Amino acid sequence: MSESAQRPRPVIIDPMTGEELVRSPCVSICALDEDDVCIGCFRSGSEITDWFMASNAEKKAIVERAQQRRRAQGGNGLS
Repeated sequence: MSESAQRPRPVIIDPMTGEELVRSPCVSICALDEDDVCIGCFRSGSEITDWFMASNAEKKAIVERAQQRRRAQGGNGLS
């Protein structure tokens, strides 16, 4: 694993609310499968397009659904 991949990502705080912002789960492997789910981050096409305007709570729900899809698929989706 590269040195940069081992470093933790810095926490970003919303200056208006003081809340930690939810980071995009995008891994720059952007391709939708036949079910309209990205094979890189496991978000649906609509979740990807909705991400920019989603609240922090909505982003957390999107990330949880994507993690559930990843687990149900049995791995990283690239095999």
